[in-house]
Amino acid sequence: MSNTPTVLLQHLQHWSKELGFQELGVSDVDLTQAEQRLHIWLARQYHGQMDYMARHGDKRSRPAELLPGTLRVISLRINYLTATREDLWSQLQDAEHGYISIYAQGRDYHKVLRQRLKQLAMRLEQAIGSYQWRVFVDSAPVLEKPLAEKAGLGWIGKNTNLIHPRAGSFFFLGEIYTDLPLPITEQRHSDHCGRCQACLPSCPTQAFVAPYLLDARRCISYLTIEYKGIIPENLRPLIGNRIYGCDDCQLVCPWNRFASRSVEVDFQARAPWKNTRLLDLWAWSEADFLRHTEGSAIRRVGYLCWLRNLAIALGNAPKSDTIRLALNARLDFPSDLLQEHVRWALARHE
Repeated sequence: MSNTPTVLLQHLQHWSKELGFQELGVSDVDLTQAEQRLHIWLARQYHGQMDYMARHGDKRSRPAELLPGTLRVISLRINYLTATREDLWSQLQDAEHGYISIYAQGRDYHKVLRQRLKQLAMRLEQAIGSYQWRVFVDSAPVLEKPLAEKAGLGWIGKNTNLIHPRAGSFFFLGEIYTDLPLPITEQRHSDHCGRCQACLPSCPTQAFVAPYLLDARRCISYLTIEYKGIIPENLRPLIGNRIYGCDDCQLVCPWNRFASRSVEVDFQARAPWKNTRLLDLWAWSEADFLRHTEGSAIRRVGYLCWLRNLAIALGNAPKSDTIRLALNARLDFPSDLLQEHVRWALARHE
Protein backbone atom coordinates (compact mmCIF):
# COMPACT_ATOMS: atom_id res chain seq x y z
CA MET A 1 0.00 0.00 0.00
CA SER A 2 1.06 3.63 -0.51
CA ASN A 3 2.72 5.13 2.55
CA THR A 4 1.91 8.78 1.89
CA PRO A 5 0.47 10.51 4.96
CA THR A 6 -2.78 11.33 3.17
CA VAL A 7 -3.36 7.72 2.13
CA LEU A 8 -2.50 6.50 5.62
CA LEU A 9 -5.15 8.82 7.07
CA GLN A 10 -7.72 7.50 4.62
CA HIS A 11 -6.92 3.93 5.62
CA LEU A 12 -7.14 4.81 9.32
CA GLN A 13 -10.56 6.39 8.83
CA HIS A 14 -11.78 3.30 6.96
CA TRP A 15 -10.37 0.83 9.48
CA SER A 16 -11.77 2.82 12.42
CA LYS A 17 -15.29 2.47 10.95
CA GLU A 18 -14.76 -1.30 10.70
CA LEU A 19 -13.87 -1.29 14.43
CA GLY A 20 -17.11 0.48 15.33
CA PHE A 21 -15.91 4.06 15.73
CA GLN A 22 -18.11 6.80 14.30
CA GLU A 23 -15.37 9.31 13.51
CA LEU A 24 -11.60 9.80 13.47
CA GLY A 25 -9.62 13.02 13.36
CA VAL A 26 -6.00 14.11 13.72
CA SER A 27 -4.57 17.10 15.56
CA ASP A 28 -1.18 18.60 16.26
CA VAL A 29 0.09 18.77 19.84
CA ASP A 30 -0.23 22.50 20.52
CA LEU A 31 -2.57 22.88 23.50
CA THR A 32 -1.40 26.30 24.66
CA GLN A 33 -4.89 27.76 25.18
CA ALA A 34 -6.21 24.62 26.87
CA GLU A 35 -3.17 24.61 29.17
CA GLN A 36 -3.90 28.16 30.28
CA ARG A 37 -7.52 27.28 31.04
CA LEU A 38 -6.36 24.20 32.97
CA HIS A 39 -3.98 26.26 35.11
CA ILE A 40 -6.76 28.70 36.02
CA TRP A 41 -9.12 25.83 36.85
CA LEU A 42 -6.55 24.18 39.10
CA ALA A 43 -5.62 27.47 40.80
CA ARG A 44 -9.27 27.90 41.78
CA GLN A 45 -9.26 24.41 43.34
CA TYR A 46 -12.16 23.33 41.14
CA HIS A 47 -10.59 19.87 40.85
CA GLY A 48 -11.40 19.08 44.48
CA GLN A 49 -9.58 15.97 45.71
CA MET A 50 -8.47 14.92 42.22
CA ASP A 51 -4.87 15.71 43.17
CA TYR A 52 -3.54 13.84 40.16
CA MET A 53 -4.85 16.67 37.97
CA ALA A 54 -2.18 18.96 39.42
CA ARG A 55 0.41 16.28 40.16
CA HIS A 56 0.92 15.42 36.49
CA GLY A 57 2.06 18.95 35.76
CA ASP A 58 2.10 19.90 32.09
CA LYS A 59 2.15 16.32 30.81
CA ARG A 60 -1.61 16.63 30.36
CA SER A 61 -1.30 19.59 27.98
CA ARG A 62 2.02 18.70 26.33
CA PRO A 63 1.68 15.28 24.68
CA ALA A 64 5.38 15.04 23.80
CA GLU A 65 6.22 15.12 27.52
CA LEU A 66 3.98 12.13 28.11
CA LEU A 67 5.28 10.24 25.05
CA PRO A 68 8.53 11.75 23.71
CA GLY A 69 8.50 12.20 19.95
CA THR A 70 4.74 12.63 19.64
CA LEU A 71 3.85 14.73 16.58
CA ARG A 72 0.17 13.93 16.14
CA VAL A 73 -2.78 12.79 18.20
CA ILE A 74 -5.39 10.59 16.54
CA SER A 75 -8.75 11.15 18.27
CA LEU A 76 -11.76 8.86 17.86
CA ARG A 77 -15.32 8.85 19.11
CA ILE A 78 -17.84 6.05 19.57
CA ASN A 79 -21.51 6.39 20.58
CA TYR A 80 -22.67 4.84 23.86
CA LEU A 81 -26.31 5.93 24.22
CA THR A 82 -28.43 2.80 24.74
CA ALA A 83 -31.75 4.29 25.92
CA THR A 84 -34.02 7.14 24.92
CA ARG A 85 -33.75 10.41 26.76
CA GLU A 86 -37.38 9.95 27.80
CA ASP A 87 -36.48 6.63 29.44
CA LEU A 88 -33.59 8.24 31.30
CA TRP A 89 -35.79 11.09 32.60
CA SER A 90 -38.29 8.47 33.75
CA GLN A 91 -35.56 6.67 35.72
CA LEU A 92 -34.57 9.93 37.39
CA GLN A 93 -38.13 10.52 38.52
CA ASP A 94 -38.46 7.09 40.17
CA ALA A 95 -37.18 7.89 43.65
CA GLU A 96 -37.31 4.25 44.79
CA HIS A 97 -34.78 3.20 42.15
CA GLY A 98 -31.18 4.35 41.81
CA TYR A 99 -30.03 6.24 38.74
CA ILE A 100 -26.76 5.09 37.16
CA SER A 101 -25.22 7.22 34.44
CA ILE A 102 -25.92 5.59 31.09
CA TYR A 103 -22.23 5.32 30.13
CA ALA A 104 -21.53 3.03 33.09
CA GLN A 105 -24.32 0.51 32.64
CA GLY A 106 -22.45 -1.67 30.16
CA ARG A 107 -18.98 -3.18 30.13
CA ASP A 108 -16.13 -0.97 31.33
CA TYR A 109 -15.57 1.34 28.36
CA HIS A 110 -11.87 1.70 29.18
CA LYS A 111 -11.35 -1.94 28.29
CA VAL A 112 -13.54 -1.85 25.18
CA LEU A 113 -11.94 1.23 23.66
CA ARG A 114 -8.37 0.39 24.62
CA GLN A 115 -8.61 -2.97 22.87
CA ARG A 116 -9.98 -1.41 19.69
CA LEU A 117 -7.48 1.43 19.66
CA LYS A 118 -4.67 -1.11 19.93
CA GLN A 119 -6.17 -3.08 17.05
CA LEU A 120 -6.22 0.06 14.93
CA ALA A 121 -2.64 1.02 15.81
CA MET A 122 -1.36 -2.50 15.16
CA ARG A 123 -3.20 -2.74 11.86
CA LEU A 124 -1.32 0.33 10.69
CA GLU A 125 1.91 -1.18 12.00
CA GLN A 126 1.31 -4.30 9.92
CA ALA A 127 0.88 -2.11 6.85
CA ILE A 128 3.84 0.28 7.21
CA GLY A 129 6.19 -1.33 9.71
CA SER A 130 7.28 -0.16 13.13
CA TYR A 131 6.39 3.33 14.35
CA GLN A 132 5.89 4.95 17.73
CA TRP A 133 2.40 4.85 19.23
CA ARG A 134 0.52 4.63 22.51
CA VAL A 135 -3.21 4.50 23.19
CA PHE A 136 -5.17 6.32 25.89
CA VAL A 137 -8.72 6.03 27.20
CA ASP A 138 -9.47 8.47 30.01
CA SER A 139 -6.85 6.89 32.27
CA ALA A 140 -3.74 9.05 31.81
CA PRO A 141 -2.92 12.78 31.81
CA VAL A 142 -4.55 13.56 28.45
CA LEU A 143 -6.70 16.59 27.56
CA GLU A 144 -8.98 14.48 25.43
CA LYS A 145 -11.72 17.04 24.77
CA PRO A 146 -9.45 19.88 23.57
CA LEU A 147 -7.56 17.36 21.41
CA ALA A 148 -10.79 16.02 19.92
CA GLU A 149 -11.99 19.58 19.32
CA LYS A 150 -8.78 20.41 17.44
CA ALA A 151 -9.19 17.19 15.42
CA GLY A 152 -12.62 18.30 14.25
CA LEU A 153 -14.80 15.94 16.30
CA GLY A 154 -16.96 18.70 17.77
CA TRP A 155 -16.82 21.74 20.04
CA ILE A 156 -16.62 21.98 23.83
CA GLY A 157 -20.01 23.22 24.99
CA LYS A 158 -21.12 25.28 27.95
CA ASN A 159 -21.55 22.06 29.95
CA THR A 160 -17.85 21.28 29.28
CA ASN A 161 -18.75 18.22 27.17
CA LEU A 162 -17.67 17.75 23.58
CA ILE A 163 -20.69 18.23 21.31
CA HIS A 164 -21.08 17.13 17.68
CA PRO A 165 -23.83 18.79 15.61
CA ARG A 166 -25.06 15.47 14.23
CA ALA A 167 -24.31 13.21 17.20
CA GLY A 168 -24.82 15.21 20.39
CA SER A 169 -22.49 14.32 23.25
CA PHE A 170 -23.26 10.75 24.30
CA PHE A 171 -20.00 9.28 23.02
CA PHE A 172 -16.66 8.08 24.38
CA LEU A 173 -13.30 9.44 23.25
CA GLY A 174 -10.01 7.64 22.78
CA GLU A 175 -6.60 8.72 21.54
CA ILE A 176 -3.52 7.35 19.81
CA TYR A 177 -0.33 9.36 20.30
CA THR A 178 2.09 8.85 17.42
CA ASP A 179 5.27 10.15 15.77
CA LEU A 180 3.76 9.83 12.28
CA PRO A 181 3.39 13.20 10.45
CA LEU A 182 -0.22 12.53 9.47
CA PRO A 183 -2.31 15.31 7.86
CA ILE A 184 -4.20 17.39 10.41
CA THR A 185 -7.97 17.21 9.95
CA GLU A 186 -9.92 20.43 9.83
CA GLN A 187 -11.35 21.91 13.04
CA ARG A 188 -14.67 22.41 11.29
CA HIS A 189 -17.16 22.69 14.18
CA SER A 190 -17.22 26.13 15.76
CA ASP A 191 -19.14 26.69 18.99
CA HIS A 192 -22.84 26.27 18.20
CA CYS A 193 -24.18 26.69 21.75
CA GLY A 194 -25.24 30.21 20.86
CA ARG A 195 -27.50 31.80 23.44
CA CYS A 196 -28.69 28.44 24.77
CA GLN A 197 -27.93 27.89 28.46
CA ALA A 198 -30.25 24.97 29.15
CA CYS A 199 -27.45 22.91 30.68
CA LEU A 200 -26.42 25.46 33.30
CA PRO A 201 -29.57 25.62 35.47
CA SER A 202 -30.27 21.93 34.85
CA CYS A 203 -27.40 20.91 37.13
CA PRO A 204 -29.05 19.73 40.40
CA THR A 205 -26.16 21.01 42.52
CA GLN A 206 -25.40 24.14 40.45
CA ALA A 207 -21.87 23.00 39.70
CA PHE A 208 -21.46 25.37 36.73
CA VAL A 209 -19.73 28.51 37.97
CA ALA A 210 -20.17 30.04 34.52
CA PRO A 211 -20.62 28.82 30.95
CA TYR A 212 -17.75 26.44 30.09
CA LEU A 213 -16.60 26.35 33.72
CA LEU A 214 -17.38 23.49 36.12
CA ASP A 215 -16.61 23.33 39.83
CA ALA A 216 -16.10 19.58 40.27
CA ARG A 217 -16.54 19.90 44.02
CA ARG A 218 -20.28 20.39 43.44
CA CYS A 219 -20.62 18.00 40.49
CA ILE A 220 -22.64 14.86 41.21
CA SER A 221 -20.38 12.73 39.00
CA TYR A 222 -17.39 13.83 41.04
CA LEU A 223 -19.16 13.46 44.38
CA THR A 224 -20.52 9.96 43.70
CA ILE A 225 -17.45 8.54 41.92
CA GLU A 226 -14.19 10.42 42.51
CA TYR A 227 -14.81 11.84 45.98
CA LYS A 228 -14.22 9.40 48.83
CA GLY A 229 -15.21 11.53 51.79
CA ILE A 230 -18.31 12.81 53.57
CA ILE A 231 -20.57 14.54 51.06
CA PRO A 232 -21.58 18.03 52.25
CA GLU A 233 -24.99 17.89 53.91
CA ASN A 234 -26.40 20.77 51.88
CA LEU A 235 -25.72 18.87 48.64
CA ARG A 236 -27.24 15.54 49.70
CA PRO A 237 -30.91 16.39 49.05
CA LEU A 238 -29.93 17.74 45.61
CA ILE A 239 -28.33 14.45 44.57
CA GLY A 240 -31.72 12.77 44.57
CA ASN A 241 -31.54 9.14 43.44
CA ARG A 242 -28.30 9.48 41.47
CA ILE A 243 -26.05 6.74 42.87
CA TYR A 244 -23.34 6.73 40.19
CA GLY A 245 -22.77 9.74 37.99
CA CYS A 246 -25.21 12.20 36.45
CA ASP A 247 -26.51 12.89 32.93
CA ASP A 248 -28.75 15.91 33.49
CA CYS A 249 -26.71 18.50 31.59
CA GLN A 250 -26.57 16.17 28.59
CA LEU A 251 -30.24 15.21 28.76
CA VAL A 252 -31.36 18.83 28.40
CA CYS A 253 -28.88 19.68 25.63
CA PRO A 254 -30.86 20.33 22.40
CA TRP A 255 -28.07 18.83 20.31
CA ASN A 256 -28.69 15.44 21.88
CA ARG A 257 -31.92 15.08 19.99
CA PHE A 258 -29.53 14.03 17.21
CA ALA A 259 -27.74 11.45 19.37
CA SER A 260 -27.82 7.99 17.80
CA ARG A 261 -28.55 4.81 19.74
CA SER A 262 -25.49 2.61 20.06
CA VAL A 263 -25.58 -0.89 18.59
CA GLU A 264 -22.55 -1.98 20.62
CA VAL A 265 -23.36 -5.07 22.66
CA ASP A 266 -20.70 -4.13 25.22
CA PHE A 267 -22.47 -0.85 26.01
CA GLN A 268 -25.92 -2.35 26.62
CA ALA A 269 -27.11 -2.31 30.23
CA ARG A 270 -25.87 -5.37 32.11
CA ALA A 271 -28.22 -7.55 34.11
CA PRO A 272 -27.67 -5.96 37.57
CA TRP A 273 -28.69 -2.52 36.27
CA LYS A 274 -32.01 -3.67 34.86
CA ASN A 275 -33.33 -3.58 38.42
CA THR A 276 -31.90 -0.73 40.45
CA ARG A 277 -34.41 -0.81 43.31
CA LEU A 278 -32.57 0.97 46.09
CA LEU A 279 -33.47 -1.51 48.83
CA ASP A 280 -32.24 -4.43 46.71
CA LEU A 281 -28.90 -2.72 46.03
CA TRP A 282 -28.62 -1.71 49.71
CA ALA A 283 -28.88 -5.37 50.71
CA TRP A 284 -25.78 -6.37 48.70
CA SER A 285 -22.82 -7.66 50.65
CA GLU A 286 -19.33 -6.65 49.54
CA ALA A 287 -19.03 -10.01 47.78
CA ASP A 288 -22.30 -9.26 45.95
CA PHE A 289 -20.99 -5.85 44.93
CA LEU A 290 -17.75 -7.29 43.57
CA ARG A 291 -19.57 -10.05 41.70
CA HIS A 292 -22.15 -7.75 40.11
CA THR A 293 -19.59 -5.10 39.12
CA GLU A 294 -16.99 -7.42 37.62
CA GLY A 295 -15.88 -5.92 34.30
CA SER A 296 -17.80 -2.73 35.06
CA ALA A 297 -16.57 0.84 35.53
CA ILE A 298 -18.79 1.00 38.62
CA ARG A 299 -16.43 -1.22 40.61
CA ARG A 300 -13.90 1.61 40.89
CA VAL A 301 -16.17 3.49 43.31
CA GLY A 302 -15.63 0.79 45.94
CA TYR A 303 -18.14 -0.88 48.23
CA LEU A 304 -18.01 1.74 51.00
CA CYS A 305 -18.75 4.70 48.73
CA TRP A 306 -21.36 2.62 46.91
CA LEU A 307 -23.19 2.26 50.24
CA ARG A 308 -22.64 5.97 50.99
CA ASN A 309 -24.30 6.91 47.69
CA LEU A 310 -27.18 4.51 48.32
CA ALA A 311 -27.71 5.91 51.82
CA ILE A 312 -28.16 9.39 50.35
CA ALA A 313 -30.59 8.09 47.73
CA LEU A 314 -32.55 6.25 50.41
CA GLY A 315 -32.66 9.41 52.47
CA ASN A 316 -34.16 11.19 49.47
CA ALA A 317 -36.72 8.46 48.79
CA PRO A 318 -40.35 8.78 49.97
CA LYS A 319 -40.73 8.20 53.71
CA SER A 320 -41.03 4.51 54.45
CA ASP A 321 -40.82 2.26 57.50
CA THR A 322 -39.21 -0.39 55.31
CA ILE A 323 -36.42 1.99 54.32
CA ARG A 324 -36.00 3.12 57.93
CA LEU A 325 -35.55 -0.48 59.08
CA ALA A 326 -33.06 -1.19 56.29
CA LEU A 327 -31.02 1.89 57.20
CA ASN A 328 -31.04 0.95 60.89
CA ALA A 329 -29.59 -2.43 59.97
CA ARG A 330 -26.44 -0.68 58.67
CA LEU A 331 -25.86 1.53 61.71
CA ASP A 332 -23.30 -0.90 63.07
CA PHE A 333 -21.29 -0.91 59.82
CA PRO A 334 -17.64 -0.30 60.83
CA SER A 335 -17.23 3.04 59.07
CA ASP A 336 -17.72 6.54 60.43
CA LEU A 337 -18.19 7.76 56.89
CA LEU A 338 -21.11 5.44 56.22
CA GLN A 339 -22.67 5.95 59.64
CA GLU A 340 -22.72 9.72 59.04
CA HIS A 341 -24.78 9.29 55.87
CA VAL A 342 -27.02 6.59 57.35
CA ARG A 343 -27.89 8.80 60.33
CA TRP A 344 -28.70 11.66 57.96
CA ALA A 345 -30.92 9.38 55.86
CA LEU A 346 -32.69 8.09 58.97
CA ALA A 347 -33.43 11.63 60.12
CA ARG A 348 -35.14 12.22 56.77
CA HIS A 349 -37.51 9.31 57.49
CA GLU A 350 -38.45 10.30 61.03
